[in-house]
Amino acid sequence: MLIRISLIIAILAALAVGGLNFVKVKEKITKLKDERDTEQKAKVEAQGERDKTKAELDKTSKDLKQTKDTLELTTAERDKAVAEAAAQLAKATELTAKLTATTEQRDVAQQELQQFKVLGYTPQQILAFGKQLKDAQEALEVATEEKRILSQKLTKVTAELATFKEGWVPPPLPANLKGKVLVVDPRWEFVLVDVGENQNVVENGEMLVNRNGKLIAKVRVHGVLKDRCYANVLPGWKLGELMEGDQVIAANPAP
Repeated sequence: MLIRISLIIAILAALAVGGLNFVKVKEKITKLKDERDTEQKAKVEAQGERDKTKAELDKTSKDLKQTKDTLELTTAERDKAVAEAAAQLAKATELTAKLTATTEQRDVAQQELQQFKVLGYTPQQILAFGKQLKDAQEALEVATEEKRILSQKLTKVTAELATFKEGWVPPPLPANLKGKVLVVDPRWEFVLVDVGENQNVVENGEMLVNRNGKLIAKVRVHGVLKDRCYANVLPGWKLGELMEGDQVIAANPAP
């Protein structure tokens, strides 16, 4: 009888120990599952951040390429304007010479006509001389009109070229203009800034680049988008290496 009781007690003790172990194992399993879920969630978030960063990098690279293309186009347009100005100036010089020659021909014809009248030439002869004088006058008027048109074109091209000449004054920018450098290209000496047409930025305007209140460089705007602009570092104004995040303000603030 005593043995049976002891056996029952032993069985009950074993069951109690097994139940306790089951509870502990269950707790460990639950903890491991929670840790697994946490790690999986963190992994998903990390992948999301990675994809977001990659997308932003792709966009920045695309903006940078577009800015470079626009800069090359602007340089080509400037060279084209210079060549056109030279051609217009040469043509205007040529027309001026033609105009002078035509004027001299007209004056000579008038003098000859007057001489013909004094000498008593026939009306037919005088009419013939008059036609020659009229033709010369018409040629003079045509040359004068061509010179006027070329002069207008030359004035326009000269105004465009004024931005490349010494003494030219850049247009003012808003006095409260504040921006930040988004991209720096040290090879081509240009920056992309987060201000544009929406902030009243105009081409050829100049901005000061600073970091913590220290002047780094002066740049000139060469292209304006809605809320972006790109600018070149002005020669002699680079006082340090430009960095993303540098602040910009107007160099010539509007009154």
